[in-house]
Amino acid sequence: MAFEAREDRKPQGPRKLRAEREEYFRLVRQGYTNREAARLVGVHERTAREWRNGRTDPKRFRAPARIERVPGSGASGRFLSESERIHIADRLREKASIRAIAAELGRSPSTISREVRRNRSHIRDNQWAYRPYAAQARAEARRPRPKPGKIGQNPELQAYIQDHLHKRWSPEQICQSLRKTFPERAEMHVCHETIYQALYVQGRGELRRELVRALRTGRTRRKPHRQVNRRQPRFAHPMVMISERPAEVDDRAVPGHWEGDLIIGKDQRSAIGTLVERTTRYVMLVHLPIDRSAESMRDALVNTMTTLPTQLKRSLTWDQGSEMGRHHEFSIAADMPVYFCDPASPWQRGSNENTNGLLRQYFPKGTDLSVHNREQLDAVAAELNARPRKTLDWDTPAERLAMLLAASS
Repeated sequence: MAFEAREDRKPQGPRKLRAEREEYFRLVRQGYTNREAARLVGVHERTAREWRNGRTDPKRFRAPARIERVPGSGASGRFLSESERIHIADRLREKASIRAIAAELGRSPSTISREVRRNRSHIRDNQWAYRPYAAQARAEARRPRPKPGKIGQNPELQAYIQDHLHKRWSPEQICQSLRKTFPERAEMHVCHETIYQALYVQGRGELRRELVRALRTGRTRRKPHRQVNRRQPRFAHPMVMISERPAEVDDRAVPGHWEGDLIIGKDQRSAIGTLVERTTRYVMLVHLPIDRSAESMRDALVNTMTTLPTQLKRSLTWDQGSEMGRHHEFSIAADMPVYFCDPASPWQRGSNENTNGLLRQYFPKGTDLSVHNREQLDAVAAELNARPRKTLDWDTPAERLAMLLAASS
C-alpha cells in the first residue's frame, strides 16, 4: 500500500509518527531535500530536520539518525572505494544530481562533488568525463605518505619565499604577493599554512630553520591552541555553570543575587574584589591586602558576605578566574551557591563590568591597589551607592536596598 500523508495535522507525538519517519528517510535516500521530503510525508520541516540531525537542546537530546549506505558498497568509511566510484560514474551518465548520489551512498554531497572535480579525466578542449577506474588510480597514487612538499619541489618558489622571509614579511603577506606576481602560474601559489609547515614540521626541510627568527613571534615551535571542548577542569571541585542558575536571577525581580570580579593593579600584583547586587546595583568592595590567591579570596568573601542578612545571600556569579579555586568552601561557609560564566563572556556579568568601569575613576589602571585600606574602600563604595542611577528611575542603590530591607522586615 502506498504511503499517504495524514489529513489530521494535530501534534501526534514521536510514537505515532513511525510511518512518516520511515517514509521520510526513504525519500531522503532517493535524493529528495529535507523540505520536499517533509512536505510529502506531511510533517513540519523542522521536525524532519530533527529526525535527520538530532536535537541540540540538552534537555531534549536525540542522537542523529544514520542513513544506511547502499548494500555491498564496500566503503571503508574514510575513503571512497572502487565500487562507489563505479556507482558515481553510472549515476552521472543517468544525469542524477550530486545530492541524489550522495544520499544513495550515505556520503556528504561535498564529498561527491570534490571527488568528481578532482579525479575527472580530460577528453578534449573543455570536455571532461568521470571515469571510475582512472579516478581510483589517481586517488591511490595521491594517498601514500609522506609526500614531497610543494615548496621543496619548486626552487623558484622556495627562493621567493626565503627572500621575503628575510625581509620580515609574514607568510600570509607572501602568499598574497605570490598570487599578484604570478596570477597565471598555479605552481607558484601556496597558502600560508604550507609555509608554516615548511618551517615548523620536522622532516619537511623545504625552508631553512633559521628563517623562523624572521617571523613576528620568533618561535621555533608551534604554539598549540586548545579547543574549548577539550579544556582541562578549571578547579578541583566541579563548577556550576551560569546555564544552571535559577531563572529568577535573569529578570532581577528577586534581590540577593550578586555578581563579582576583580580589578587588578600595577604589574598584576594587587587587586580589589568587587560585588554588585543585581536588583539594586548596590556595591560592596572586598579588601585583599596581601594577595589574590584562592585562599585569600575565600576568606575575604566569607567575611564580606557574613555581614548581609539571609535574604540577600541567594547566589554569586563569577568568571572562571583562578581566585575562585576555593569556591566550594566559600559556598559552604557562606551558605551561598556560586555560578560561573562561560569563558570569554563578560556580558553575562553586565552589572559588574559596568561597576568596574565606574571604580576605575577611583582606582586608575596601572596603580598599586594595595595602598588602599578597608576604610578607604568602604568610603568609595558608599559614594557609589549614594549616586542616583537612571536604571533605578533615579533612585540610589542605597535607597533601593533600604526599601527592600524595610519591606522584608
